[in-house]
Amino acid sequence: MTKPYLSPDDLPSYKTTQISELWLSQLEEVTKKSFYLACDSLVRIVLSSCHWYFKVNSGILTLIMVCHDIESYQNIMTSVPYFADKLKRFANKAKISISAPVNNGIPWVMNINEPWYGEESSS
Repeated sequence: MTKPYLSPDDLPSYKTTQISELWLSQLEEVTKKSFYLACDSLVRIVLSSCHWYFKVNSGILTLIMVCHDIESYQNIMTSVPYFADKLKRFANKAKISISAPVNNGIPWVMNINEPWYGEESSS
């Protein structure tokens, strides 16, 4: 095990760490509700076909979607440009992570600022 670079006096207290984790969890939950409300009704139906949530890690907001069947995976994959566009309202740095059903499809992660295969690049 490596020693921390900072002395224990310079590290955040246990209580500070707990509060930060609580605030981060609340931020993720509020973002999920706001994102859902920002989506149109058809996309809400697509979202309801899978397990989805937000996670913030190192300042990057990630929309995580876990698909339980191939139909929901295909519907989610065709909606990725829409999700990316909506996520830009919530964060400058964000990712979309999609987990395919076991043995069907490919797990996939995309930065929202990367062009999607169907988009034309603006050069």
